[in-house]
Amino acid sequence: MSSLRNAIPRKAHKERAQPHARKKFGLLEKHKDYVERARAYHKKEQALQKLKEKAAFRNPDEFYFKMIKTKTVNGVHRLESEANKYTKEELMLMKTQDIGYILQKLQAEKKKIEKLSGMLHCLDNNSSGKHVYFAEDRDEAREIRAKVSENRESLTFEDLPKDVKRKTAASYRELEARKSRVKELEKIYMDMAMQKELQKKGRKRKLREDEIVSPTSGPVYKWRQERKR
Repeated sequence: MSSLRNAIPRKAHKERAQPHARKKFGLLEKHKDYVERARAYHKKEQALQKLKEKAAFRNPDEFYFKMIKTKTVNGVHRLESEANKYTKEELMLMKTQDIGYILQKLQAEKKKIEKLSGMLHCLDNNSSGKHVYFAEDRDEAREIRAKVSENRESLTFEDLPKDVKRKTAASYRELEARKSRVKELEKIYMDMAMQKELQKKGRKRKLREDEIVSPTSGPVYKWRQERKR
């Protein structure tokens, strides 16, 4: 009987939608939504009640060492010993891995800049006699080729189609963005290399401004000469 009852087509009951006058309040909350919201509300309420009870029955003479060996950082308790949980060798290894990653990204950005500069005829010292234009289809490519052949000497950027000008301008913007990113990566690489060198053995000191021969924006350190065996 159950199989026959399931074989009979039944009417699909749809959930009631939000009335048109209350569309601004979002979807109509169903019973399962209310149950989930109520459970979350009561769970938070019970957690707050337990914390209030712990605070009410707390012993004012209670003491443990974490009270004086922790500090709050952005609202989170941190142990003072967490800053030194890595050994000096482990810190040096992590610095080396980070520097290698930055150097890899720097080399990749320089290769992209070199490729993009050659395509856009933007090299400083090694300029080629070709200029690359982008076309959407063959008809547009024929139009560009015709303009180049007609006005080989007087063809300007304004004579090109709008799509070609838009793509070329976007490529130039990308080139400038990558150049600025290379400068930032180079600065980060130099700072990390300096921090790695400062962690090595050897006596060193930071030079004063009057001791620096060539003024720079960053600090300058001097290592004491040691006899090499």
